[in-house]
Amino acid sequence: MHHSKRISLLTSLTAVTALAVPCLSAHAAAGTDPWVRAWGENAQGQLGNGSVLAQQTPAAVVGVTRDDVRELSGGGGGAAAAANGFAVALLKDGTVKSWGSNTTGQLGNGTTTAQSFPATVAGLSGVSEVSAGLNHVLAVKGGRVLAWGSNASKQLGTGQDTTNPYKTPIPVQSLDKVKDVGAGCDFSVALRQDGTVWTWGKGDNGRLGTGNNTTRETPQQVPDLVDVESVAVGCEHVVALTADGTVKSWGKGAEGQLGNDTTTDSNKPVDVAYLDAVARVFATSASAFAVLDDGSLAGWGKNTDRQLGDGTNANRTTPVVLDNLKGVQDIAGGADFTLAALDDGSVIGWGANASSQLGDGSTTAPNGTTVALPPGSGITHVTTTRTGKSGFAY
Repeated sequence: MHHSKRISLLTSLTAVTALAVPCLSAHAAAGTDPWVRAWGENAQGQLGNGSVLAQQTPAAVVGVTRDDVRELSGGGGGAAAAANGFAVALLKDGTVKSWGSNTTGQLGNGTTTAQSFPATVAGLSGVSEVSAGLNHVLAVKGGRVLAWGSNASKQLGTGQDTTNPYKTPIPVQSLDKVKDVGAGCDFSVALRQDGTVWTWGKGDNGRLGTGNNTTRETPQQVPDLVDVESVAVGCEHVVALTADGTVKSWGKGAEGQLGNDTTTDSNKPVDVAYLDAVARVFATSASAFAVLDDGSLAGWGKNTDRQLGDGTNANRTTPVVLDNLKGVQDIAGGADFTLAALDDGSVIGWGANASSQLGDGSTTAPNGTTVALPPGSGITHVTTTRTGKSGFAY
């Protein structure tokens, strides 16, 4: 949910520290091949390469080319016992492919059987946006929202049975003129064309932003929030960018992810402190980032694994400007790491790396940033599994 405002960042990667230059030769072929790339954890086949073997460097997703993809969204994750990593790809022709774990029907293919390679979601066309959550998926078609997967927390917004997964897409009640969606951990967010935001599903930690912690089975408008241009959804928090360049947030705040100088939850939108002239916002699992109009990057929230990239491992309750990161086009992050696509076509990462989630061929956490794909790779976007340790670049 981060492509509504494509600001051309003219700054380049001139000052990123600790670049792992020796990695470049290992990935040189990425600049000449057309495939979406994936790496890290793969026990559920979420890397889409036909295997369930972990991948230390970016490998091709079977049969999915970058030029064909409009949007790719990673979902699931979690600890080994409950791991459910998966991914969905919206193609430019309006169809959707899915792969990985399918325990709650999140692949939308009518089964609950995992698959380690991409397959088209039957009967689904004309889609303009897609978002994968922890165990469900949202899609926009003709301004309406479709959903599939788990409905245990009413996150599908259908007002229907919550005990059984929905293995094929079904309509969300009552919403129209939707321009974007975001699926979090057991809740859902929709941004309408009129700049209003609607939420449904699990209400814990105030993540629905409706002024209470009540779980909702159908969409409700977030009160007193207008002129929203884009929304970024984390696991249990939401960040919204308004037309005047201000940033609002709500939901869980224990790791500082609301950016309002507290560690308390908020069930209604609050202002992210010390931010202005914001071009785009991104939410990772429990952190958030903003690209400013001058091309610089600021981050806040969970940082125990150095996933903010500020050189510390202290959680940040207000945004800190990351002076060494310029030219950021896209950001994504899982439970303990962050990936960024830069304007030179490279993909860099920082944070934890025990599962090779940074894609640099090692399992060592870097002191700074590391390179998954070199400049000139043709990459413009990254995504990760929602709370897991798998990365994707396209």
